[in-house]
Amino acid sequence: MDSTPKPLTEKQAALLAKELDGKTAGKPVSCISDFLGTNVIRVSDDILLYRVSGNLVYKNNLRSSCPGLARDDDIIVSEQFSSQKCRGDLLRLVDRTSGISGPVCSLGEFVPYRKDKSAG
Repeated sequence: MDSTPKPLTEKQAALLAKELDGKTAGKPVSCISDFLGTNVIRVSDDILLYRVSGNLVYKNNLRSSCPGLARDDDIIVSEQFSSQKCRGDLLRLVDRTSGISGPVCSLGEFVPYRKDKSAG
């Protein structure tokens, strides 16, 4: 199975640019706190964003493609074993209507994007 990410569509690239605009990438980390109220944004079958606040977004490039993730039709079930989301934790897609499990995907490293202090 090919794990090379597909190129982003124009719509996906625009969403990613909008969410990361004015922010600078930091050093990747293996785990992030499972922040209460974190907004998960599906960019593509390969990329998730975890928006903690207007100032901080974590970008996660999944370790391999997760077919159907970008469609936003299925529920994401997180299989984690602590109060943190970590590289290697599993995500399972579950059909919203039938409850049938779909693909299982693995998280990659989390790259923090913080709002530039000079911006604004």
